Amino acid sequence: MFENIINALANFTLGDFLDILLVTVILYSFFRLIKDTKAYQMAIGIAIVGLLYLITQWGKLVVSHWIIEKFIMYLIIAIIVLFQGEIRRFLTTIGSQSFRKPMTLKALSEKMEDVFLAVDYLASKKIGALVAIEKDISLKSYSDRGTQIDAAVTKDLLVSIFFPNSPLHDGAVIIKGDRILSAGCLLPLPATHNLGDEFLARTRHLAALGLSQETDALVIVVSEEAGTISVAIKGRLERGLEKKQLKEKLINYLK
Repeated sequence: MFENIINALANFTLGDFLDILLVTVILYSFFRLIKDTKAYQMAIGIAIVGLLYLITQWGKLVVSHWIIEKFIMYLIIAIIVLFQGEIRRFLTTIGSQSFRKPMTLKALSEKMEDVFLAVDYLASKKIGALVAIEKDISLKSYSDRGTQIDAAVTKDLLVSIFFPNSPLHDGAVIIKGDRILSAGCLLPLPATHNLGDEFLARTRHLAALGLSQETDALVIVVSEEAGTISVAIKGRLERGLEKKQLKEKLINYLK
């Protein structure tokens, strides 16, 4: 084994270095994407299986190695099934990188206070709301389904959109930079069989989870039943946030 390592180092080329660098970047980007999600634990489990494969091969544990080898034959299919959401988001992120991102986030930071004031007011009045804020992955496919607004973000406009009996109050508002792209948008719903009974009648929370699983958007939810504020990021929902906590989460996530 050591002779093979020495021979590999002796014949090491620039192409080998670039190959290793590319694989490292891909793996780092993927693990960064799935960090703080359930997929992260599954990725660790797959890595442990790979480590056991190498250990049983080096230790010449024939039976154990044979079992793991047969299991690995189906591992690619398992990875596609288990990580389909993360793989889709990873590929979408690659295609959605833009040099305009710093300008977009700067524009949003200038209008953030309007978002916080609107959400705080809606929560105090127990008016339901759903606000999706675009990060790297474009939300155009979702904003195109709603009513085009294309207006500056203001507290009064957000409140008027979600006010009861407004034609657009049931859908989601999509924000990009300092602009409200559209309102009354339909967002994707996730599978509910593993979410628990608490989500069965909460369409806004489901929609927030669904979009955060499909994209890297931050989605704010105001409950019309309890007047609580929740935030969905990367397929996880955090409930009962105060205005200050919401501000910190939004700023830290969009940096």
